[in-house]
Amino acid sequence: MESSDDRFPAFVDWLARNMDDHETFGAGLAAEFFMSRTLLDRLIKAAAGEPTATFRRRLLLERAAFQLRSGRWSVIDVAVGAGYSSGEAFSRAFRREFGSAPTSWRSSPRGIHIGQPSRVHFFPPGGLRLPAQSEETDMEFTAGLVDHHIAVLDQMLSSAASLTDQQLDAPIEVPRPAIDQDPTIRSLLSRLVGQLQMWGAAMASRPYDFGVERDESIASMHARLARAGNDFAAFVHGVCADDRFGETFVDATGEKPYVFTAAGMIAHILTYAAFRRTLVVSALAAAGLEIDDDPLGWFAP
Repeated sequence: MESSDDRFPAFVDWLARNMDDHETFGAGLAAEFFMSRTLLDRLIKAAAGEPTATFRRRLLLERAAFQLRSGRWSVIDVAVGAGYSSGEAFSRAFRREFGSAPTSWRSSPRGIHIGQPSRVHFFPPGGLRLPAQSEETDMEFTAGLVDHHIAVLDQMLSSAASLTDQQLDAPIEVPRPAIDQDPTIRSLLSRLVGQLQMWGAAMASRPYDFGVERDESIASMHARLARAGNDFAAFVHGVCADDRFGETFVDATGEKPYVFTAAGMIAHILTYAAFRRTLVVSALAAAGLEIDDDPLGWFAP
């Protein structure tokens, strides 16, 4: 059986999209989640600290308070929008929560939120906000960004494997000056993989052979990503876990020693990778291959 924590974000999402669907709420809502109304009520109450109907009614009253404060709706229109059959019923409910009748409150409005344990409230102009279900530190977030980047890169390589050499090597038009000369899908993917391997080598003060990136096959890139991607992700997770963002490295493999911190390197890689990834995603889309590189889904609740 799914827990209340599993169902609650989905319920809040449904509610945000259907706040004006007064007919479906009830037995119809339970059917939306493939469970009995009794079970749904129990799960929502466990997560929200209040019964399902009370939870929804509170959010509708918060939205009503916002609408009254804006001055663009009449009291009766606000009452109907909140699901009340009469102005009198709406006025009683509003007074109970906000301490004064709608008309009086409108002339001297205050905050629209009604305090509740769930901390889910209506936020103008038309959305709900669900508080974090678990604590995620900035260090975990950084590691998540790197994991997302490597996962997207792996997906792009898998898609690019179906392209012809002509498609892989077709020029990609970019504004000048750009960080890459004469970019193609092949060269950008190889650089994205090489970027991870190159900085791994720099941290170990080992030289990196850029020659591997010339006319590299997709299979070779995939093999390199399996090693370099895992190594770099493990390094970032270690940095995050131990809070070693200020750790300083000296790369002595070039003509001049190059000094950098872990934080600077991670930020550099993700910044340049975002630009290159965007170019590759656009070029793959032009070739009929859709890639979802939006981190919204990766960090979904």
